[in-house]
Amino acid sequence: MLLRFTKMHGLGNDFMVIDAISQRVRVNADLVRQLSDRNFGVGFDQMLLVEPPSDPDMDFRYRIFNADGSEVEHCGNGARCFARFVRDKGLVLRDTIKVQTARGRAVLNIVGRDLVEVDMGAPELDPVEVPTSFTEKSTTYSTQLASGETVEFGAVSMGNPHAVLVVDSIEGAPVESWGPELESHAVFPNRANIGFMEVISKNEVNLRVYERGAGETQACGTGACAAVVSGRLRGLLDSKVTVHLPGGDLEIEWLGEGHSVNMTGPVSSVYEGQIYL
Repeated sequence: MLLRFTKMHGLGNDFMVIDAISQRVRVNADLVRQLSDRNFGVGFDQMLLVEPPSDPDMDFRYRIFNADGSEVEHCGNGARCFARFVRDKGLVLRDTIKVQTARGRAVLNIVGRDLVEVDMGAPELDPVEVPTSFTEKSTTYSTQLASGETVEFGAVSMGNPHAVLVVDSIEGAPVESWGPELESHAVFPNRANIGFMEVISKNEVNLRVYERGAGETQACGTGACAAVVSGRLRGLLDSKVTVHLPGGDLEIEWLGEGHSVNMTGPVSSVYEGQIYL
């Protein structure tokens, strides 16, 4: 089978994007792992699949697979790439695109040639729904690591689970050690994305994210949203925040509980490809 795809990235968070509407595609975990290998495959953080929606009010179904083959609920950088992809391929002619995800709906707005705004929906703050093992809602939670250290974090779902830690500096943050341990910690029954946030001012933060199933990435859109939500709930941030990630900047706006999170950022196409499977 010949599979056509587009390699894209949002701030260095890279994707293999596949049109599963005009070509027949069968995806399983083994295939995703094979294609994600940066030495023997295409190489990517996530695979994005464009499918017909089952919801008649939506334009597309949007599926995301991590490099380890696991299917996940949402990806902010991927959503921006998705919007640019379906517009460039002529699968839709509008600049506002409604997509069905594993955990609900998202609205994508193309606001420039390489700039996309995403209505990410309202964050889920109930710890049971994030999900975590905690039952009482709070702005922060704490747990112990294997080393005996106690870690405090905010818990937010942006369609996928996030823990947000506030650190003095992202340069010295223990991303490589705490990231994988917290990702699969018992307090997160579905695992979690782990964000390390350095607050510069009420309107500016630095962020590194250890993504569930992918490791540390150059940027994480849902992670940026979760960080701003958690920071705002803790009284550290205002409603509009610039999030500096290793791959570049995202603009995040959240007015507070009951409101959607809006994310605006760039997207780039790298190349068109095809591979025999």
